[in-house]
Amino acid sequence: MSSRLIGVGVGPGDPELVTVKGVNALRAADVVVVPVMDTGERGRAEATVLHYVPEDKVVRVVFALNERTDRARREVAWDAAGERVARLLRRHTAVAFATIGDPNVYSTFTYLAQTVQELVPGTVVETVPGITAMQDLAARSGAVLTEGTEPLTLVPVTAGSAVLKEALDGPGTVVAYKFGRQAREVAEALRETGRIEDAVWGSALGLPEESIRPAADLDGGSLPYLSTLIAPARRDGTRGGKL
Repeated sequence: MSSRLIGVGVGPGDPELVTVKGVNALRAADVVVVPVMDTGERGRAEATVLHYVPEDKVVRVVFALNERTDRARREVAWDAAGERVARLLRRHTAVAFATIGDPNVYSTFTYLAQTVQELVPGTVVETVPGITAMQDLAARSGAVLTEGTEPLTLVPVTAGSAVLKEALDGPGTVVAYKFGRQAREVAEALRETGRIEDAVWGSALGLPEESIRPAADLDGGSLPYLSTLIAPARRDGTRGGKL
């Protein structure tokens, strides 16, 4: 019988935002893998998982999550992580991998699954969806993500501020992920496109150090890497105006 690798989205950090299906998947798995930076500190995924499963069921696997420039080093880390998880799958029927947010949205799980399927042919890969940071920030800030026929564009600012500006020039809501290190460029793009007044950013959502602020307060200072921005679509306040 084929082993299963289950990517479980555990949300942006608030343990109460893990779905019932996600909790059940974590508890049903033989082991739960959590990604750890090479510095070793406990990440959001691990902290969330420990609310629902005992620590002796959790396996910490190092990923180069903070490596953005050295591709070779990142590839080596992915290969090592894949080998570690492959060994677990050879001994267990079900291995869960906990990832913040959703396993199909900018998640390390994607690369892990590709590696593991090459190492352990026949492995069945499944995913359990999770609450995303943009959903949590929208709820906490009162920002409406979409109305009527408005498009929604999700941009990782690691792709460059030009990509963000192009999206902001469009008609719909724009969400930016991972913009903390480029906060100055993001603020400039918002001002140049006339989108800064209604925009909001947040970090550490649901955690004690949570910060949710108007984007107009961005002063170019450094922000946490996993900051999220919502720039709502331009609206005239008419109910159902975009239908």
